[in-house]
Formats: sequence, C-alpha cells, structure tokens
Amino acid sequence: MPGPTKQAPPPLRVDTARVVLAGTALWVVALVVLLLLGDRVDRVWTWTCVAAITLAALGLALMRWQGQLGRKD
Repeated sequence: MPGPTKQAPPPLRVDTARVVLAGTALWVVALVVLLLLGDRVDRVWTWTCVAAITLAALGLALMRWQGQLGRKD
C-alpha cells in the first residue's frame, strides 16, 4: 500500500477554554429557558443541562490543573 502523497496540514490553534465557556453559556441559557417553562417539559432535560454545566466546570478545572488555561503558545 503506497504512503500518503500529501503532507498533513499543521494542527489548528484553538482556544479550548473559550470554546468550553461558549458551550457552557449555551447550556446555561437552555437551563434558564427550561426553568421558566416549569412543568411543561420533562425534568430529564433540566438534569441534562445541569450535568452538561457540571462536566464543563470539571473540564475547566482539569485544564487549569494541567496548566492549559492562560498559556500563550
């Protein structure tokens, strides 16, 4: 089997913390909307939002612990 003919592109530089914070903000907005709707929606959606926000907070804490936050490469 022949090898690749093109060289792989360089990896993209992404501000991971900003992406996680943006996603968390969307989950918070969804949680607020669900709380405003009250009993008209299934509670599983509310707990899904809470779980997503919690996992994002844990992910940010892990990135801070690993030294990935605030690093300017």
